[in-house]
Amino acid sequence: METAPLVLLHAFPFDSRLWDGVRDLLKPITPDQRGGDRSPDLVTIADDVLRLLDERGIERAVLGGCSMGGYVAMAVLRRDPSRVAGLVLADTRAGAEADEVRANRLGMAARVEAEGVWWLPDAVTVGLLGPRPDEAVVRRVRELILGQDPAEVAWAQRAMAARPDSTDVLADVDVPALVLVGEHDTLTPPALAREMADVLRHGEYVELAGVGHLTPLEAPDAFAHAVLDWRRRAGV
Repeated sequence: METAPLVLLHAFPFDSRLWDGVRDLLKPITPDQRGGDRSPDLVTIADDVLRLLDERGIERAVLGGCSMGGYVAMAVLRRDPSRVAGLVLADTRAGAEADEVRANRLGMAARVEAEGVWWLPDAVTVGLLGPRPDEAVVRRVRELILGQDPAEVAWAQRAMAARPDSTDVLADVDVPALVLVGEHDTLTPPALAREMADVLRHGEYVELAGVGHLTPLEAPDAFAHAVLDWRRRAGV
């Protein structure tokens, strides 16, 4: 059975290398999400994703995203849901940011612009990973974060701070959807993921044991097999 191409959108503050551990099994298309000098709005990245599909001659894709990548996937649904054949939402949420979270994002954006990203791994890594992360995973997280452009980190924070609630968008989605979350995800916890799966018309829920917010990096094999099994069941 022919299936749609899989496009995976990475989390913040990372790039497409977040997906390196799942490439062999999933064969995804993994664009880097970059704002450049454009206005900080996730719709900007959504339009880039749609342009990428056009350039590759892809009419419909299975669209997946982890954390910020999930926000971008929802922005694509706002723009043109007809291009989405299936949806994978990993460690993400539909609701808009609370005032405190929004203020923290804007504060981080300002500090990164002033100081660079040297301090960022120590500020965010503990919250991103499960309670007993592998040392190699911790090193990889630090390496990827320290390799980011401060201007892009600041752009992404401001864009996420401004994102709207997308619950109504997900409620209208009429394609197979997988909601995947780490057991110990404290940023977008399992209870929130279950609620999101319930909002979707054809939503399935999968929880990965022992890991936190970065499921494709912490448990790449489990993540990839969960997506493959769901695609076989859903026929996408």
